[in-house]
Amino acid sequence: MNSLEQAEDLKAFERRLTEYVSCLQPATGRWRMILIVVSVCTATGAWNWLIDPDTQKVSFFSSLWNHPFFTISCITLIALFFAGIHKRVVAPSMYPFLSLNYFIYCFIY
Repeated sequence: MNSLEQAEDLKAFERRLTEYVSCLQPATGRWRMILIVVSVCTATGAWNWLIDPDTQKVSFFSSLWNHPFFTISCITLIALFFAGIHKRVVAPSMYPFLSLNYFIYCFIY
Protein backbone atom coordinates (compact mmCIF):
# COMPACT_ATOMS: atom_id res chain seq x y z
CA MET A 1 0.00 0.00 0.00
CA ASN A 2 1.58 3.27 -1.03
CA SER A 3 1.42 6.47 0.94
CA LEU A 4 -1.33 8.00 -1.24
CA GLU A 5 -3.64 5.05 -0.56
CA GLN A 6 -2.82 5.23 3.14
CA ALA A 7 -3.67 8.91 3.20
CA GLU A 8 -7.01 8.26 1.49
CA ASP A 9 -7.77 5.45 3.93
CA LEU A 10 -6.93 7.73 6.84
CA LYS A 11 -9.21 10.46 5.50
CA ALA A 12 -12.06 7.98 5.00
CA PHE A 13 -11.55 6.61 8.50
CA GLU A 14 -11.52 10.13 9.93
CA ARG A 15 -14.77 11.07 8.14
CA ARG A 16 -16.53 7.91 9.28
CA LEU A 17 -15.34 8.35 12.86
CA THR A 18 -16.51 11.97 12.84
CA GLU A 19 -19.94 10.92 11.58
CA TYR A 20 -20.23 8.22 14.21
CA VAL A 21 -19.23 10.49 17.09
CA SER A 22 -21.52 13.31 15.94
CA CYS A 23 -24.44 10.87 16.06
CA LEU A 24 -23.56 9.99 19.65
CA GLN A 25 -23.48 13.55 20.96
CA PRO A 26 -27.23 14.04 21.76
CA ALA A 27 -27.49 10.72 23.59
CA THR A 28 -24.26 11.39 25.43
CA GLY A 29 -25.59 14.71 26.70
CA ARG A 30 -28.68 13.01 28.12
CA TRP A 31 -26.62 10.31 29.83
CA ARG A 32 -24.29 12.94 31.29
CA MET A 33 -27.25 14.85 32.70
CA ILE A 34 -28.69 11.67 34.22
CA LEU A 35 -25.32 10.85 35.78
CA ILE A 36 -24.95 14.37 37.17
CA VAL A 37 -28.45 14.41 38.66
CA VAL A 38 -28.10 10.98 40.28
CA SER A 39 -24.61 11.84 41.58
CA VAL A 40 -25.84 15.09 43.15
CA CYS A 41 -28.79 13.26 44.71
CA THR A 42 -26.46 10.61 46.11
CA ALA A 43 -24.06 13.23 47.50
CA THR A 44 -26.92 15.19 49.07
CA GLY A 45 -28.42 12.06 50.58
CA ALA A 46 -25.01 10.97 51.86
CA TRP A 47 -24.49 14.35 53.53
CA ASN A 48 -27.87 14.16 55.26
CA TRP A 49 -27.18 10.56 56.26
CA LEU A 50 -23.80 11.43 57.75
CA ILE A 51 -24.90 14.49 59.71
CA ASP A 52 -27.87 12.69 61.25
CA PRO A 53 -27.06 12.05 64.93
CA ASP A 54 -29.19 8.89 64.94
CA THR A 55 -26.90 7.25 62.36
CA GLN A 56 -24.32 6.47 65.04
CA LYS A 57 -26.89 5.06 67.44
CA VAL A 58 -28.69 2.57 65.19
CA SER A 59 -27.47 -0.30 63.06
CA PHE A 60 -26.26 0.22 59.50
CA PHE A 61 -29.38 -1.23 57.87
CA SER A 62 -31.66 0.72 60.20
CA SER A 63 -29.90 3.94 59.29
CA LEU A 64 -30.32 3.12 55.59
CA TRP A 65 -33.99 2.40 56.21
CA ASN A 66 -34.32 5.79 57.94
CA HIS A 67 -32.82 7.56 54.90
CA PRO A 68 -34.69 6.26 51.84
CA PHE A 69 -33.57 9.16 49.59
CA PHE A 70 -29.91 8.23 50.04
CA THR A 71 -30.60 4.50 49.76
CA ILE A 72 -32.58 4.78 46.53
CA SER A 73 -30.19 7.24 44.91
CA CYS A 74 -27.19 5.11 45.85
CA ILE A 75 -28.80 1.96 44.46
CA THR A 76 -29.72 3.88 41.29
CA LEU A 77 -26.14 5.11 40.87
CA ILE A 78 -24.74 1.61 41.31
CA ALA A 79 -27.31 0.22 38.84
CA LEU A 80 -26.37 2.89 36.28
CA PHE A 81 -22.71 1.92 36.49
CA PHE A 82 -23.57 -1.76 36.14
CA ALA A 83 -25.68 -0.84 33.11
CA GLY A 84 -22.63 0.82 31.52
CA ILE A 85 -23.31 4.53 31.88
CA HIS A 86 -19.58 5.16 32.22
CA LYS A 87 -19.08 3.85 28.67
CA ARG A 88 -21.90 5.96 27.27
CA VAL A 89 -20.57 9.13 28.90
CA VAL A 90 -16.85 8.75 28.16
CA ALA A 91 -16.75 7.07 24.73
CA PRO A 92 -17.48 10.14 22.54
CA SER A 93 -14.93 12.27 24.37
CA MET A 94 -12.24 9.69 23.52
CA TYR A 95 -12.54 10.55 19.82
CA PRO A 96 -9.51 12.91 19.67
CA PHE A 97 -7.36 10.28 21.34
CA LEU A 98 -8.53 7.54 18.97
CA SER A 99 -7.88 9.75 15.96
CA LEU A 100 -4.43 10.76 17.19
CA ASN A 101 -3.46 7.16 18.00
CA TYR A 102 -4.55 6.00 14.54
CA PHE A 103 -2.57 8.83 12.94
CA ILE A 104 0.55 7.96 14.93
CA TYR A 105 0.12 4.28 14.09
CA CYS A 106 -0.15 5.04 10.35
CA PHE A 107 2.76 7.47 10.50
CA ILE A 108 5.10 4.99 12.20
CA TYR A 109 4.18 1.99 10.07
